[in-house]
Amino acid sequence: MSSNRKFFYGWVVVASFLVAGTTLWGIRLSFGVFFKSLESEFQLSRAATSSIFSLYMILGSFFAIAGGWALDRFGPKKVIFVMVVITGLSMLLTSQTTALWQVFFTYSFLLAMGSGGMYVVSMSTVARWFDKKRGLALGIASSGVGTGTMLMSPYVGFLIAQFGWRYACLIAGLTIWAVSIPLSFLLKGSPFEIGALPDGARAERLETDNNVKDIRVVGLSLAQALKTRSLWIIMALWFLFGASVFLVLTHLVPHVTDMGYSPVEGASVLSFIGVANIFGRVSMGAVSDRGGRRLSAIFCAILQAGATLWLIWAKDMWAFYLFGLAYGFGYGGMTPGVTAIISDSFGLGRIGTILGVLDVGFGTGSAIGPIVGGMIFDASGGYFIAFLSSAVAMLIVMLLVVLIRREVELVRT
Repeated sequence: MSSNRKFFYGWVVVASFLVAGTTLWGIRLSFGVFFKSLESEFQLSRAATSSIFSLYMILGSFFAIAGGWALDRFGPKKVIFVMVVITGLSMLLTSQTTALWQVFFTYSFLLAMGSGGMYVVSMSTVARWFDKKRGLALGIASSGVGTGTMLMSPYVGFLIAQFGWRYACLIAGLTIWAVSIPLSFLLKGSPFEIGALPDGARAERLETDNNVKDIRVVGLSLAQALKTRSLWIIMALWFLFGASVFLVLTHLVPHVTDMGYSPVEGASVLSFIGVANIFGRVSMGAVSDRGGRRLSAIFCAILQAGATLWLIWAKDMWAFYLFGLAYGFGYGGMTPGVTAIISDSFGLGRIGTILGVLDVGFGTGSAIGPIVGGMIFDASGGYFIAFLSSAVAMLIVMLLVVLIRREVELVRT
């Protein structure tokens, strides 16, 4: 490697996860656009319709653990390839379903198998490629959540309006394959695979340094992490965060359409969330690199809580769009800061497995949130109590961020 070479392959890994995440996260976050089509097709209540997505999130938690385990052993290239193939297949098969139990299998189960581990695989891989710029890199790589919401939700909404929900599933599945399968072949597990160091640091020494491969970053094992207070605090934090976010995202489009607006207009609010989500992830990721990991997470939690309270009283489309901008920024900015805190707290040695276990908290909360929102709606005929509960959950998240401590130091030998 030339000492004058300025390009760092880690940014290729980041870009690949960004684009692949746009399709995988995007289709997951588009469930609200499919919501009323499924409700009508199978004659379901709001709570029952929500359970389709809730089962997906529960199963996704277990596949996240499997994804972290597979990543630590087989690397991201093989794992992401399999995930993308299964995700596309899930959507194709969902388009052919004729009974609710089939939807639970093709969407809840297969989509969880395909996309449930995306966060764990992408964040674990990127964390290994970066040190000083870890927050920024994590923010960019995870911006697929924002671009996916911004692009896939209106895309799916348009397809449903033009061709019906079944053809929308079919076309979405083919799109996922076409975009993300080629990207999987660009992924590498760590900079050490190409003789580099995190952030491309000290690249000029690699030609003469024969001990580069001896450099390692140690961290707690899963067994050690499970004995720490911080892991269980983060588990509770992810649970409340997931419940709050997916209660809102799952019921947002139904709520907007209940106010008399079209499904496309409802999906457009998700697009605003997606746009702001991108800015939140990148900007708050950069802030976290400058010593503000906790402050960025606390700010984002407060912003989400305030935006959710605003949603309760929003009536006009401009008010929904303003909500989308504020909520999306807070939702997006929370993830890179907390993920960086996790990496700092436990080290990178078994970060894939640890993130997979922690994702159980997020997945469980994400499963319960939509069902609770649907049950509250079915019982009260509105979302006031549901959205208020979501706001309170984010205020508790803010308090939990303060309690996390660093459990291990990064060590190089």
